[in-house]
Amino acid sequence: MFSRLETIEERFSQISEMLTQPEIVSDSARYTELMKEYSRLEPIAGKFKELKKAQAENEEAKELIKEGGMDEEMQQMVSEQLNSSNSAIEEISSELKIMLLPKDPNDEKNVIVEIRGGAGGEEASLFAGSLYRMYNMYAASKGWKAEILSANETDLGGFKEVSFSVEGAGAYSRLKYESGVHRVQRVPETESQGRIHTSTVTVAVLPEADDVELELNEATELKIDVFRASGAGGQHINKTESAVRITHLPTGLVVECQDERSQHKNKEKAMRVLRSRLLDMQQQAHDEAIASKRRSMVGTGDRSERIRTYNFPESRITDHRIGFTIYKLDSFLNGALDEVIDALALADQTAMLAHQDE
Repeated sequence: MFSRLETIEERFSQISEMLTQPEIVSDSARYTELMKEYSRLEPIAGKFKELKKAQAENEEAKELIKEGGMDEEMQQMVSEQLNSSNSAIEEISSELKIMLLPKDPNDEKNVIVEIRGGAGGEEASLFAGSLYRMYNMYAASKGWKAEILSANETDLGGFKEVSFSVEGAGAYSRLKYESGVHRVQRVPETESQGRIHTSTVTVAVLPEADDVELELNEATELKIDVFRASGAGGQHINKTESAVRITHLPTGLVVECQDERSQHKNKEKAMRVLRSRLLDMQQQAHDEAIASKRRSMVGTGDRSERIRTYNFPESRITDHRIGFTIYKLDSFLNGALDEVIDALALADQTAMLAHQDE
């Protein structure tokens, strides 16, 4: 680890020098590229500097103890310095191990979230609406922008399915843990006997792909149909053919969007969803190729896996992947997700560290 840190420190020093050179400053593309690398390396280089300082203090204390000849007060000071530097070395080394873990290349990307009602009929659709509201409130708390891409609403105000984008720094790094089956246990408003029903909702979080990552040939790979949009009860909400359905012929993937009144905007949104689904398919195929690594990661589990239960009678949320339970259902559904996401991220890091040590 130490030699790797020295290499990073040397590279950080090189970039710092390069960023002061006029020819770099005048080349905006090169300058931006170096600034990104600078930002990535800066916290590691800073933490390595702290480690070297703690190690120097530790060596100094050991030398003083070895030399001897100190009075009682000085001995106590040196002993405290030794203990303090030992603790600092251990703590900083642990932090650096985590900082040096391989980064998910998608972590800084925007995301597309797809929520679908599963088992439970109308109750599942209503809970899909609750989850959509929850993620929107979480996005707002982070200063991220959320925008509906497509939605299939029910008469009671739920969603059979809804897709929306979340734009903001690190959106995928936090929301990636939400993919999977979410189970809700509660008494539906329509239940006259007061019986608790269990319903499920499926959430998929996709890193948003851009044109560079995934080039599509519209003429040969896509079939684009337009039709009239309809609302929750089947009534027409648009008298023109503004809704768009795009079929990706090589894979058979189909995406529809009818949220906007403009055919052009609906096509643009549908293309965003299609690109992200195709990128996700590629990523899942890659993950299967390195299955042992995939199993060690909390955030890349099977989409059909039940990941979390929301129990309304007990105000309980349990994340089954890490056995983590909190009794804060109301605040969680109002967007206070960080306590659970932090626990998932820590478990993810711990699993990767253990996998590295094998």
